[in-house]
Order: sequence, then C-alpha cells, then structure tokens
Amino acid sequence: MDLKKARQDFPTLQADARQKQIIYFDNACQTLRPRVVIDAIQQYYLSEPACAGRSMHHMAAEVTRGVDQARTAVAKFLGAARKEEIVFTRNTTEGINLVAHALGLHSGDVVLVSDKEHNSNLIPWQTVARKSGATLRVVPSRADNSFDLEAFEQALEPGVRLVSLGYTSNLDGLTIPAAEVIHRAHRAGALVLLDAAQAAPHRKISVSGLDVDFLALSGHKLLGPSGTGVLYGKYKLLESLDTFMVGGETVATSTYETCQFLPPPEKFEAGLQDYAGIMGLGAAVKYLQGIGFDAIQKQEQLLNECITTGIQDLPGLHLIGPADPHLRGGVVSFYMDGIDAHRIALMLDQMAGIAVRSGQHCVHSWFNAHQLQGAVRASLYFYNTQAEAETFIDNLRKIRKVL
Repeated sequence: MDLKKARQDFPTLQADARQKQIIYFDNACQTLRPRVVIDAIQQYYLSEPACAGRSMHHMAAEVTRGVDQARTAVAKFLGAARKEEIVFTRNTTEGINLVAHALGLHSGDVVLVSDKEHNSNLIPWQTVARKSGATLRVVPSRADNSFDLEAFEQALEPGVRLVSLGYTSNLDGLTIPAAEVIHRAHRAGALVLLDAAQAAPHRKISVSGLDVDFLALSGHKLLGPSGTGVLYGKYKLLESLDTFMVGGETVATSTYETCQFLPPPEKFEAGLQDYAGIMGLGAAVKYLQGIGFDAIQKQEQLLNECITTGIQDLPGLHLIGPADPHLRGGVVSFYMDGIDAHRIALMLDQMAGIAVRSGQHCVHSWFNAHQLQGAVRASLYFYNTQAEAETFIDNLRKIRKVL
C-alpha cells in the first residue's frame, strides 16, 4: 500500500481552511470517507435523485440499478452465497434489533452474549428477554479480557437458541475465535449472530466460510456513509423470520384486511431507503477491497506496537486487554490513575489536534462491573502514520508530566 497516495484519497486529511492539524484516532467510532464514497453520494443527488423500484422513468431505473449493484458488491465483500442475503439497514444496531424482534424468542429460550458487548448487542436482548420470557446469559471473559472458550462451552446448555457476540471488541480491539465459536454453537443446536461493526473494516470476512447465521455491520465504520448498515442472514433463515418494520415496499399486494409480504430482502426494507447512502456503501466496500486487508492489518499492527511500546511505562497507566498489541488490532484503550479520561481527550485535541474517544464507549456494563469511570481509546486505521503515533506518544507524556 502506498500510504501517501492513500491519504490523498481522504479530503479530511488534507489541510483544512483553518490550517489546523488533524490526527484522527477515533476510527472505531467512525472512519473518514474517501473521495470515491463522497462522489457516489453526490452522483445520486446531482444526477439521479429518484426512487428505486417504484417508478418507470429512466432516473428511477438508474437508482434501482445502483442499489442492486451495491447489494451485489456487499454480498461479494462478505462472501455471501447470494445478494438476496443482504438486507440494508441504518446501522449495526438496527440489524441486531431486527433479528432480536423477528426471531420469535419465547419462554425457555436462552440467548448468550459476552461480558464485553456494545450496548447495541446487549440492550436489544435485555428488552426482548423481558417481553418474551426468554433468558439472557453473560459469558465471562478471561482475566486479560480475551474470550474464554471453556466458559462458553459450559454455557452452551440445552435451551440456548442464539449466541450473539461481538466479532471484534470496540473496547479493546480483541477478536474472538469466531469459526470455533460458530462450530461449537451449531453442534449444540444454537444459531449465531456476529456483531461485525468493528471487524468488517479490518479483516476479510467470509460469511459462507464461517457458516455464520447472521452478521450485522455499520457503513460508517468502514469508510461508508452515516446511517447505512447491513444485516446478512442465511436466506432460509431470513425467510423464516417475522417482519420487523413494515409498510411501503415490503409487500407485493394488500387489501384492507391482509397483505402479502415480498421475499427477503425486500420484506425487511420498509419505506424509502437511503439510496445515496447505499450507493456510497457500495463504493466503500470496493475501495476497501482495493486497499486489501493484509495491508490494513500490517499498518494497524505497526502503529499499535509503536504506541503500546511508547506509553506502557507511563506511571499509573493501565492498558485494557492483553499487553501484546498484536492481539488488540488497531485499538489502544487505557486509563490513568487520578486523571479523568475526558480531560486527557480534551488536552490531546487542544495540544495537537489529536481526536480520540473518551468515556465508556457504549460498554457501560463492562465499566460498571469493573468499577471504572471510563477510558481513553485511540483507534487506528490504515491511513494513520507512524509520525502521528509518535506525536500521540509525545503529547500523552506531556499530559502525564503536568498532571
């Protein structure tokens, strides 16, 4: 990968009107967008701002074609067997909620999650469990926050209907052994949903190879537009799911009393969709494939190793997750004794234009269980540089010295 050339693809990384330095280390929250994604969005609004699948004129036909091409591109990106297994959503949260509310959980069913789940993969199951009488159980991690296969195996008792796990954690960057998890869950008769919001931007995923039943991701975390996402589901499972949101575009016909729903994915894509966003998402996954996941992981590991080595000796600093940076992907999460995480984040921004995330990162349950107020998270991506990493280290050392 030509890093200098890749950075030129991102307008945000170029000098802005204020000439303020930008070091963007908040990629786990939302990535920057390359010009090809912005162009795809503009193309829709400038040239073909029409509805897909509703009208017969040529502009509508172009939008219909563009959405179909994006669905095909995402299916290829995820290794799905057919494009109809791709349901467009607003984000990972909506995809997980769709499965949670449409699966038909009832009393006696058990859903397993880990103790590090993002609220998007915890709260929907809490809500549905209360309404349905199903049981939600939490599988604890090991002391270093890594996934505990033995504890997971013990939790796979009769009655487990679904296992819903974050593929890669937004808390510490750790990736679970997904293939083994799926194999063991299927052997026990359970379905598996993977929250791939943090995995899809960083590693090659083959849903067919993994044999995963459902997988959800967000466009805004993999260079795509805000308000776009994907739910993958095996086609037969999508057919068996109940509807979630219903209305226009979900039915073939209706009477005053009844309706006939369309097959997947249409039965889940109610109302007018974000056509510009969907086409932008299609452009994003194609761009990522052009960069290549080997190059992405190589750069992330280089930067994580650099930062981890540079800050690990700071007094009172505690890394979240394993000490080995190669196990934490592009995430460096830490807290400092006696210093508020938000104060550190504000000082990094004010001193050097470094954007990081501070707080509990929508993993409140983990922080509350560990009696921690919050942490600072530097999350890296392929367009970040070693010089940026060194600037981060230098400024964090200055903060530690003055505070």
